Amino acid sequence: MISPLAYIHPEAKIGENCEIGPFCYIDRNVVIGDNNTLMNSVTVLYGSRIGNGNIFFPGAVIGAIPQDLKFVGEESTAEIGDNNKIRENVTINRGTAAKGRTVVGSGNLLMEGVHVAHDAIVGNQCIIGNGTKLAGETVIDDKAILSAHVLLHQFCRVGSYVMVGGGTRSSQDILPFSMIARDPAAFCGLNIVGLKRRGFERETIDNIHRTYQIILQGTGLLKDLLEQVENEIPQSAERDYILDFIRSSKRGFIR
Repeated sequence: MISPLAYIHPEAKIGENCEIGPFCYIDRNVVIGDNNTLMNSVTVLYGSRIGNGNIFFPGAVIGAIPQDLKFVGEESTAEIGDNNKIRENVTINRGTAAKGRTVVGSGNLLMEGVHVAHDAIVGNQCIIGNGTKLAGETVIDDKAILSAHVLLHQFCRVGSYVMVGGGTRSSQDILPFSMIARDPAAFCGLNIVGLKRRGFERETIDNIHRTYQIILQGTGLLKDLLEQVENEIPQSAERDYILDFIRSSKRGFIR
């Protein structure tokens, strides 16, 4: 299952039933779990931690040092969960002193040419389209979909269940359950098709819609609009997630 043309450092730890193709390079201080497939020419560098059942396509580079001039060789990791598909030429850098690790969760699809920069966090069951670039310390919550060639500014956060249109550039947070597109990027309504596919009830979708009507179309201070949501919209996990997301936003959010 391991090609004689692959290089594996003697200190690397490789789990059971892994397939490692020709011209792969696996560095020291690397841990790879069980049932992983590394096709040809995959590079896994110092500090990488990989779970189980992942597939890495040719040219993927995991754990390269950050593209951050503040990085001075500190110990850090690039951590990947289980059952991800990492397509051709994806690059995932390891962390810096800021957070110490870059994280990609489980069940994600990272398409060709995606870049995940230092200290970024990608949740679970996300789809990241071809050529999309995630800057340092960005956060992608679970079940988000980013289309091709999306550019996400440093420190931005993307909420769960969003659909971000191809070629979108964002320097602000992207609200949960929303569709974002256009240039400049704008809120284009709820991701209704995605929510229905994920099994959201009509009442839940209606309450999310009413929440955003108050926040995005209301007048007055944002804190007052959030209090209005609390008073008028029935309590739910979705409502509270939106409120917490907005209150914790550091870069503001796309409207």
